[in-house]
Amino acid sequence: MSLMILKLRKPKAWSLRVNGWSLLLPLCLLGLWQLTAICHWMPDQIVPAPATVLATGLSLLQGDLLAQWWSSLHQLIIGVVLGIIAGSLLGLLFGLSRRASAWLEPLFWLLVQIPTLGWIPLFMVMFGIGDGLKLAVLIKSVLVPVTLNTQQAVENLPAQLREVAQALLLSPRQQLLRLVIPASLPGWFTGCQLALAEAWISLIVVELLASSSGIGYLMVWGRQLFQLDIVFVTIVIIGLSGVMLSWLAARLQQRVIFWPQTALSVQPPGAKASLQGIGLPLMLLVLWQVASHEQWIDVRLFASPAAVIARLYAGVVSGELSSALAQSLLRMAAGALLGIGAGLLAGIALAQSPFARRLILPSLNALRQVALFAWLPLLSAWVGNDNPGKITFIALAAFFPMTISTLNAALRTSPQLMEVAQVLRFNRLQRLRWLVLPGAAPGIFAGVRLALIYAWLGSIGAEYFMSSGTGIGSLMINAQQLLDMPTIMSGMLLIGLTGALLNKGGRLLEQRATRWRQQEEL
Repeated sequence: MSLMILKLRKPKAWSLRVNGWSLLLPLCLLGLWQLTAICHWMPDQIVPAPATVLATGLSLLQGDLLAQWWSSLHQLIIGVVLGIIAGSLLGLLFGLSRRASAWLEPLFWLLVQIPTLGWIPLFMVMFGIGDGLKLAVLIKSVLVPVTLNTQQAVENLPAQLREVAQALLLSPRQQLLRLVIPASLPGWFTGCQLALAEAWISLIVVELLASSSGIGYLMVWGRQLFQLDIVFVTIVIIGLSGVMLSWLAARLQQRVIFWPQTALSVQPPGAKASLQGIGLPLMLLVLWQVASHEQWIDVRLFASPAAVIARLYAGVVSGELSSALAQSLLRMAAGALLGIGAGLLAGIALAQSPFARRLILPSLNALRQVALFAWLPLLSAWVGNDNPGKITFIALAAFFPMTISTLNAALRTSPQLMEVAQVLRFNRLQRLRWLVLPGAAPGIFAGVRLALIYAWLGSIGAEYFMSSGTGIGSLMINAQQLLDMPTIMSGMLLIGLTGALLNKGGRLLEQRATRWRQQEEL
């Protein structure tokens, strides 16, 4: 008889490991920054000295910096909690009930196609620029990843566990409490981590665009006064807050989930071709039209479907909407081309040099922790609000996902193939051309797809904040100020449709470019 003993390991003591090489690049940049201030190579209003930024940070700590930071964090906590509750219940419903999934999931899929940024002008009209706007945006940003990951976790429960539950004659309530919820916790936590990161970014966007409190509002206030030292301080606070939130979520998951976990691949929702799935959106559209016609709802807040379709048709025929969309797409294409190209080169260079990874990668990861849209006030001050500033921001949005995807894919090159390359005496360029790039192709094209999506979102966000010029985002913000709901909702449809087409086109490109690899795996 064998005896099985389960040993529970004590949590490891916290330890701080500092890689000296990782500090070299930040120290060099700090020295260059200080030298620029001493030699007055740049005006102090454009690049404030490090001492000035430090003094401003200490002064703000004694002022209202902590109050503004807590205002943002307080709203974040409330919105994330409400969004997690709603997303968890909806994900459980989709995962446990095929009938509910058939009826509701296609409608959910249609709403998901419009990114959170696309909802902001509508939410501004509905909730104003107070706390209601922040909560609405936060709940929307949290709802999607939590729902999808919870649904996937419930649907992918091991068949053996279900058989054991049936053998033990567990009631539906007992199965839910003792089987479904515990087994779904790993996937649920993954959704919560993704939701927390997206919620923090969305909150910063709202506070940059329309808010009277919060760390983003403090950043805009510093930008309007052209005190970039305040902008620098808030960027640091936003980055440190992102690191703290990510670390807390990871530690909580490690504490709660202590059993072995199976990897789950979360797929985006897809519309199911069923009468129920098609019927519910049609029924809601008809009800929406009737309610608008009978004046049961305020058309100033919800334009009727007929009015939205008429505005969309008129805007396309007159060229107003189509021209604005074309301007946004051209701007996105220029920024995406720059960001994807730079990210591809950076990812390959880092993969080929272990020393470069030790030197640069920690700083790159630190910069990624700063919410993307927190760079907007700084870029608008340095580059301006016109096309150069917007294209620069779009390129930055595409750069990070492309770099990380390329780096991870290139590092997965088979060691056996590299040994063969050494035997054949391939030089560095030959190894890169014949081994690294073909092997990394799936990851590289997956990075292209992600970069295109981020570039599109960056284009809309830049047009919201840098409102000068043309584009679908600028058109929606101007319509929001005029309470022109048909134009706002037409823009939402165009943003969602364009994003879905970019995602679909990126997937098709990825499949065609890596078809040879898929055939080899088969």
